Amino acid sequence: MVLDLLSEKYGHTLDESLIEEISKTGISRAFKKDDIIIDIGQPLKQIPLLLSGHIKVLREDDYGNELLLYVLEAGETCTMTLTCCMGTTKSKIRAVAEKDSTLLMLPVEKMTTWFHNNESWRNFILESYQVRFDEMLQTIDNIAFMKMDERLYNYLITKAKLHDSNTLHVIHQEIAEDLHTSRVVVSRLLKQLENNKKIKLSRNKIELLDL
Repeated sequence: MVLDLLSEKYGHTLDESLIEEISKTGISRAFKKDDIIIDIGQPLKQIPLLLSGHIKVLREDDYGNELLLYVLEAGETCTMTLTCCMGTTKSKIRAVAEKDSTLLMLPVEKMTTWFHNNESWRNFILESYQVRFDEMLQTIDNIAFMKMDERLYNYLITKAKLHDSNTLHVIHQEIAEDLHTSRVVVSRLLKQLENNKKIKLSRNKIELLDL
């Protein structure tokens, strides 16, 4: 099953021989929604490949407030984790399961070996860095240049696309934590979006009307 998932999610980027080696080397782990997969300050000895599900990657300030950096989808890896692994440092991010997810955990030492010996792995890692870098630039731009109502609406659109659904089952507090703001602000702005006919609010549910 792991080999089939690897081939389905990574077959377009990694060569067949490497996928077979990864399936034999990696350890499959399953996580439920909201499980912490990697925590801040945790020593990193394994590289995660996401086989199914979604993972939120977050930063935390000195007061315990979180900020969403990006969301990983199946077929991707966390470059923040890769960076920490290469520098043999502790994790600087928190990775949380956005929904039930399955990962394949690979030994750190394999990353260096494959990076030097396998072109498809090297390209995969470099492309992953570029994608994550672009996403973090987008996050910075959103914080620096967008009003909170615009950030909120973009957040809802992105989340809807990830889940391939116009209806989101999410509480206001979760949104507030991802956007590093208060629940009161989120609730007020959601009501404003509803008044503007962009969304429809129900209990623990948000329906996007413009998608």
